[in-house]
Amino acid sequence: MAIDPEKLLRPVDHPIPLYPPKMFTLASGEEMIIRQIGRDEIPDILPYIAPLMQVERDYYDIVSARVYAELLGYYKHRVQDEYVLVAQIDGHLAAIVNGRQLNPDVGVSFHTLALRRGLRVGSHAFAAKMEYHMDIMKQKEVLIVAESPIGFRRWMIEYQLEKRFEVAHELGGVPSYALTKKLFERARETLVVGRRPVPAKLLEKACQGILPPTDPPKPPFDVLAATRSMYDSTGTALMVARNLDKGGKKA
Repeated sequence: MAIDPEKLLRPVDHPIPLYPPKMFTLASGEEMIIRQIGRDEIPDILPYIAPLMQVERDYYDIVSARVYAELLGYYKHRVQDEYVLVAQIDGHLAAIVNGRQLNPDVGVSFHTLALRRGLRVGSHAFAAKMEYHMDIMKQKEVLIVAESPIGFRRWMIEYQLEKRFEVAHELGGVPSYALTKKLFERARETLVVGRRPVPAKLLEKACQGILPPTDPPKPPFDVLAATRSMYDSTGTALMVARNLDKGGKKA
C-alpha cells in the first residue's frame, strides 16, 4: 500500500477557540482592529514582511526573517497549533503577532512584528496575544523571549515577567520568561485595552483584504545607525560589505 508522505509530515491541530476581533483608538485618533487570520490570508502578507529582512535597525532583519518562516510553516501545515493575529489601520497592515498552544495549560509566544511605529501598535498587539492565551484559551502561563532591547523593555520589564530559565524556548533554545495568570491580571488595567464588538462595517473592511503597510520600517541611510546592532560604532563592517558587493577587495 502506498503511503502519502504529506499525511506523515502534517501535524494534527487541536481545536482552539478563535480570537474575537477587537478595536483600539490610537493616540493619532485612528481606529485599529486586531483579528485572527487563517491560512488563506498568509500569502497576502508575506510580501509585506520580506523587505523588512534588509532592515538591521532594532533587529527587524532577524525578527522578520523568523516571522516569515513561521507564517510559511503555518501556511504549509508544518507547525502544530499555531495562530496568527493581525492589526489593521483602515485596512492597512500595522502589526503581526503569532504563537501556538504548547499544551492546554502552556502557550508559546513566537513574535510581535510592528509595521507602523510610534503609536504603541506592537504593544497593543502583544497584549491582545496575551489576552488570547489567558482569557480565550484559558491557559496558565505563556513562555516568552525577546530578540531586541525594545522587546525586552516592552515584555520582560513592563509585564515584570517571571524567569523560566530552566525551560528552553522554541526560538533557538534561549532561556524563557513567563507571563503567568497573576501577572496578566496585574497588567490588565494598564496594558490590555480596546473594546468589543467591532462595528460590522469596520470589520467587513478589514476582512475584505489586508492592504500594504503605510509607513513600514526602512533601512536607514546613516551607516552608523545601520551597524549599531552589530556593535560596530565605526560602520566598518557595512562599508567593507558594500565594497565587496561592488567587486572590491577586503582591506
